[in-house]
Amino acid sequence: MHRSRRLLNCLVALCLLLAASFASAHEGHAPVEGVDYVRIPDGRPLAPADGRIEVVEIFSYACGHCADLHPLIEPWQRALPADVRFHYLPVAYQPDDAFATAYFAAEAIGALEQTHAATFEAMHRARRLPRNATTAELAWFYQQLGVDRTRLDAAMASPQTRQKLNDARDFLLRSGAQGTPTLIINGRYRVQARSLRGLLHTAEQLIAAERQAGG
Repeated sequence: MHRSRRLLNCLVALCLLLAASFASAHEGHAPVEGVDYVRIPDGRPLAPADGRIEVVEIFSYACGHCADLHPLIEPWQRALPADVRFHYLPVAYQPDDAFATAYFAAEAIGALEQTHAATFEAMHRARRLPRNATTAELAWFYQQLGVDRTRLDAAMASPQTRQKLNDARDFLLRSGAQGTPTLIINGRYRVQARSLRGLLHTAEQLIAAERQAGG
């Protein structure tokens, strides 16, 4: 019995060692097309080219993985080099999507610092917002965070927000994103990864490749 247990412990240790080695090797290798990323046919950036490499996170407030990624990607995107620009982009399957409308309205009035992380928290931890929240419910919630309700309502109804919703939907469709979160590099590459940290690691490699290629 003692011998069998010792053998079992050795096998478990060996499996853990092999798993760690595999993970390390996977993270260290150059990204492989079709495995770590997909090349987007005729892909183009979300925003007009300005000489910088663009990274877009397509996200949904209703997505638990997006909520888990946010504490990782927020400091990551703030630390990106000056030649990289980053955009959050809410999914907009419908032209009147409430969460996307609220995001773009908050962005327009400079309130994302108050609302973005708080919306994830309210949906996935505090359970203060339903997954089918209306724009009125979101506006009320943002008002509780100190956002000017009059300015927010005006931004929600503005033509500029409507245009951003249309642009977001167009970008979502041409990127071929199948779910959230999805990272798009320079409009050309859709990142694929088995983990959230792997997503960021592959993005860094693709950014470096784009930099070397001259964008």
